[in-house]
Amino acid sequence: MTSTATPLVDVTDIIRLVGNSAFNRAAVYARNGAVLKVNWNSDTSRLTGTVQGTDFEPYLCKVNLAAGNKNYSRPTSSTCTCPLGGACKHVAATLLASNAARVKQLNAGSAASARTSDDGWADEAPTVEDGWLERQMREADEWAGIEHRPLRPAVKEPSGPPQPAWKTAVSALTGDATASAPLSHTMMGLQFELREQTPRTQHRWNGPTAKTAKSTGEISEYRLGVRPVIRNGKGNWVRTNVGWNTFSYQVNRLGLHPDQHRWFGQFSALHRATREVYVGGQELDWLYLDDFHSPLLWTLLAEGRRLGIEMLGAKKDATVTIGSEASVTLDARTESDDLRLDTTLIIDGVEYPASDAGSIGNHGVYSYALEPVPSFTVAPTKSPLTDEQRRLIGKPSTVLVPADDIGEFLTEFYPKLRRSIAITSSDETVVLPEVEPPTLVLTATFGAKHTLSLDWGWEYAEGSSVRRMPLAASPSDASLRDTETELAVAQTAMRILRPAPLAPVALQGLDAAEFTDKVLPQIEAADGIRVDVIGERPDYRELTETPKLKVTTVETDQRDWFDLGVVITIDGQNIPFGPLFKALSKGQKKLLLVDNSYLSLEQPEFQQLHDLIEEARSLAEWDTGLRISRYQSSLWDDLEDLADESEQAASWRASVTGLRELTSVEQTPLPAGLQANLRPYQHDGVNWLAFLWKHQLGGVLADDMGLGKTLQALALIAHAKETAQPGTHRPFLVVAPTSVVSNWQLEAKRFTPDLKVVVVTSTRAKRPRAAQIADADIVITSYTLMRLDFDEYLDREWAGLIFDEAQFLKNRTSRVHQAARDLRAPFKLAITGTPMENNLLELWSLFAIVAPGLFPSAKKFTDAYAKPIEKGSNDELLPRLRRRIRPLMMRRTKELVANDLPAKQEQVLAIDLNPKHRKLYDTFLQRERQKLLGLLGDMDKNRFIVFRSLTLLRMLSLDASLVDEQYSNVPSSKLDALFEHLEDVVAEGHRALIFSQFTSFLQKAAARLDEQGIPYAYLDGSTTKRADVIASFKEGEAPVFLISLKAGGFGLNLTEADYVFLLDPWWNPASEAQAVDRTHRIGQTKNVMVYRMVANGTIEEKVMKLKEQKAKLFSSVMDDDAVFSSALTADDIRGLLEEPEEPTALERAAEEFAVVEAERRSRWVSVE
Repeated sequence: MTSTATPLVDVTDIIRLVGNSAFNRAAVYARNGAVLKVNWNSDTSRLTGTVQGTDFEPYLCKVNLAAGNKNYSRPTSSTCTCPLGGACKHVAATLLASNAARVKQLNAGSAASARTSDDGWADEAPTVEDGWLERQMREADEWAGIEHRPLRPAVKEPSGPPQPAWKTAVSALTGDATASAPLSHTMMGLQFELREQTPRTQHRWNGPTAKTAKSTGEISEYRLGVRPVIRNGKGNWVRTNVGWNTFSYQVNRLGLHPDQHRWFGQFSALHRATREVYVGGQELDWLYLDDFHSPLLWTLLAEGRRLGIEMLGAKKDATVTIGSEASVTLDARTESDDLRLDTTLIIDGVEYPASDAGSIGNHGVYSYALEPVPSFTVAPTKSPLTDEQRRLIGKPSTVLVPADDIGEFLTEFYPKLRRSIAITSSDETVVLPEVEPPTLVLTATFGAKHTLSLDWGWEYAEGSSVRRMPLAASPSDASLRDTETELAVAQTAMRILRPAPLAPVALQGLDAAEFTDKVLPQIEAADGIRVDVIGERPDYRELTETPKLKVTTVETDQRDWFDLGVVITIDGQNIPFGPLFKALSKGQKKLLLVDNSYLSLEQPEFQQLHDLIEEARSLAEWDTGLRISRYQSSLWDDLEDLADESEQAASWRASVTGLRELTSVEQTPLPAGLQANLRPYQHDGVNWLAFLWKHQLGGVLADDMGLGKTLQALALIAHAKETAQPGTHRPFLVVAPTSVVSNWQLEAKRFTPDLKVVVVTSTRAKRPRAAQIADADIVITSYTLMRLDFDEYLDREWAGLIFDEAQFLKNRTSRVHQAARDLRAPFKLAITGTPMENNLLELWSLFAIVAPGLFPSAKKFTDAYAKPIEKGSNDELLPRLRRRIRPLMMRRTKELVANDLPAKQEQVLAIDLNPKHRKLYDTFLQRERQKLLGLLGDMDKNRFIVFRSLTLLRMLSLDASLVDEQYSNVPSSKLDALFEHLEDVVAEGHRALIFSQFTSFLQKAAARLDEQGIPYAYLDGSTTKRADVIASFKEGEAPVFLISLKAGGFGLNLTEADYVFLLDPWWNPASEAQAVDRTHRIGQTKNVMVYRMVANGTIEEKVMKLKEQKAKLFSSVMDDDAVFSSALTADDIRGLLEEPEEPTALERAAEEFAVVEAERRSRWVSVE
């Protein structure tokens, strides 16, 4: 049942339960009224309390009690809803409040004064009286045997109700919290005592023990012991309740100074980690500095003095001195013509008796005196003590060398002895000879096939003999070595060897040659080092003159292949072609020749050859000669770098001479056979094309998508036919993507019906080509067929070449790009709305086809323009590039011709994933992120894996079942959102184009359309009758056209639609712009609505940011003079995988963290 007579709990038991630090804070809680309710249930012997902490909600504490001494109860266990879970300040505050309530009950003589309610809960927990709490604390101090420290903080505590949680949290951060007010602590000291161990103190079972040394003698062994003591209330140093085992506990229960408590714990732990084991009896009270093998002792002692830990002896008048430096030497003096050696102990320049001393590990010494008053002096040594030095401390010996043997001692024994212990002559009666320093010896062993073994060691002269020692010291010989000299000489050797280590090593080939030629002479010239050579030392030499290169190409009987000849001469010596190319292909920096000469490959001429080799790695046998395929365009580009001139480059420079003097393009009459009314900007385009045609110059027509580029090109072809000289008629070859070929046919039939058009839809093996092409004005084919039947196209003469959607030629290493470059025609035109999608090298690819020689090679273009511009490192290069390409490129944007187009509105639809969908996506994201972040260090090697994982995440953003059908029960939020919008679009009589890069998702959309009975057209890469499908939408009534972005994102005219849905964004803005321009183009009469659907919190959001970066790259080159930095790198991929940004944590979370951190720190003080 519930009892109103709350129990009394001994305050010492409360401290045992929660620790002194938590108890102090609990007392402040209790005094300030933070304990809201207290309840005692005598049936369960459980005390329950509600305590207002730093959280918004109060904490609930439960304490189980048992009968204790006298009338007190004793806590046995506790729980709390705070982060600590129990044994915390809230539990202690509850117990203190219970005690206060009990005291009031006793004072009032009645239980009714507790004012409890019917349910047994106290309506208001009594506030703890200051005087009563002081008495409780005093009892605790007396129990601990330490000086009483007042509980009251140094600052006056606020009165009134508890402050809000947020104020408490902020106060904790600013240092104003009353709970953190400074408290007095019990101070500690480290007591030193000389301890005596005799045969009588050898315990039969517990091993050796010791007792306080009252005097010294030769039969006993003396050790310097230390133990902790505390200052009691009377100012005396006592060892009550403290011992070395006290500091193994995590909680400081005695009110000791936290920093001093931590210091003693570290002292004990450090000694325990290295000491010799002594057990039994009173030895548990003492640690012996003789066994303190860690030199960190001196750092610890220095910190102890800074913390106010007093160093003292057992007697009040005893002194303890911590010195700075000690040394143990042999002092050589002349005595009656003989030589006398005595042990000397010096601490901070003062000599101490070596007989009354001991060693502290091998890093320090101590000296002691018991009379007239006890004194102890400890100090570290500058270098580790040798075994001989440690034996001499405490038991010094004197050596007398007869006068007749002094010479032998100084020449034969002194050199060995001084390496064990320093020898001086304090009265300068003995002249000690200079000892030859150690020599670092390098043994260089030369072997067959350019091998070289290096071994290092030290030689010490010992009188008439020599001692060889290994390079690194070992515990057995460390005391016998001149470490200072070794270190100085070794540093000299390491500076010469850097970055190679000073260690035995085997070298071979170039490494052996370069070491012998460059490094070995420096080592031989260095002081303190000797080189011993074994075997015949080769005469290696480096060729340093600038290489002279001659590059030739020779045709072979295989049309696609050429033999390359490269002749290299350095210092008048011909360099073999085969070994050089092997070295370059392997990325070697130097090459060793058979005559022992070697050369650096890190020269400009070789760097250019290196790129050529990287493209030709598939050629296995270099020694038999090098062959290159004409489809390996990058190799041809590098050859242009190496050659002084090329035929194409010379002809191009001659053809543009007139261009530099041109100020305007003359007006060209439109051809009579053109059945179209051109807009002014389109007529300007025809004027420019006619100018290029007249001067046999190529160009790039780069108008925005949907502005009639095809019409302008057809006008040029009609103009060329009407102005051609008799007998010079030749057809134009138009090459376009397969999906666009039919559109060219339709446009030609519509706008230039007088031109004879031949469409090539199959390979040479399936139809008679010559009969088809005879007398044609335009031959239209696809890029695929041009590549497959390249020889036939190459053999014919063309009036001009027109490459539509020329972005298909952007890959300069592809065969179709090389074929476009190799086709011969006096005029070449590239048509594309996106002359550059990813990088500036794509722009170079187009001009390499239509204007060879404008930029002689890809490498020069990359170095001169692409890299600096894309990295944003040069503000002047971008305007210069635009000036270079401006005469040969025409581009008009829709903004420039806005009056000719209806409005276009674009909107991003942000879509939240369904909860099941979100959970699944986050799971996959974490897995893929961990996998990918480890692969981004080598993007080239892991590119396929990286993009496969990114594609998986993109598919997951759309529909989980695209990844695995087992997730078909997870709703697709994006599909639901799409059909919500389609419902209105269809109902209002609009028509929509729906694009996606994933045909599997388009098929799911198609299935949903089938379910709802909405007619639609469908086009992807597998569609066989493309023209029929397109015509069915253009001429039919279906309100929806599902289109694969790759199959129908360009080259189509679908102005019948006025809504566009882009289901999945990607970083390339050009692909989306092309898709939108299927309907927003010349011929459109209605406003166009564009919706980009983006799943929130997914990779699609990151993709949108990357897309903006790519759009900036395009517009800066094409449209304005902005300078940018845009390069899709591994960092961009990392950006796609970043965690979404979380909102700032609420104050409650901050307060929660503050509480946990404070509790953790208060307990960690004792752990450390």
